[in-house]
Amino acid sequence: MSPILVRPVREQLEHDRIIRQLQAKFKRKFDALINPGNEQTTSVSTGSQTVFPDVVLNSLERGKKLMGIVEVETGESVNHLEALAEWAHFSRVRAPFYLYVPAGMVDVARRLCEDNHVFVSEIWSFHTVGDQVRFTMVHRAKELPPQKEKKPAPPPPPPARKTVAPKAPAKASPKKKPAAKKAAVKKKKK
Repeated sequence: MSPILVRPVREQLEHDRIIRQLQAKFKRKFDALINPGNEQTTSVSTGSQTVFPDVVLNSLERGKKLMGIVEVETGESVNHLEALAEWAHFSRVRAPFYLYVPAGMVDVARRLCEDNHVFVSEIWSFHTVGDQVRFTMVHRAKELPPQKEKKPAPPPPPPARKTVAPKAPAKASPKKKPAAKKAAVKKKKK
């Protein structure tokens, strides 16, 4: 569960509304499953832990491969505790991690990600205009997330050498004079 145990009601309603809008936005390309409010219906495993991001994006194909996870924060939940308790775990998932924060909290979210070594594929800001929520991408990672160090693969074995049996010596054939010498000899005889 999130370290923000009780969000203000107004912020919780806004949070859940944004999650549902993102689900509608992503449903064309992905099977988007959500965890609004205190629901924990869709999970993702990160090694030995199970996490419950706000939106889980799976492929539409038969295997339902994990394509990304989305976490939506409100003004109260963009903080150091949230970054350590949730974002750090989400960044370890082997899928892109998208973070949505209020427009006024973008710089705080970037700093928290840098300070806590949280790898975010994209950071999006959102703001409300009337009944509509507008999203703007404010950060995109230029590199791949750091992977855990793996043991280097052993070098491939050297190619097997073919053993070739020695050839039997060829029978000596009588030497023939080259054609040019024959022609020269014929001219002298004439």
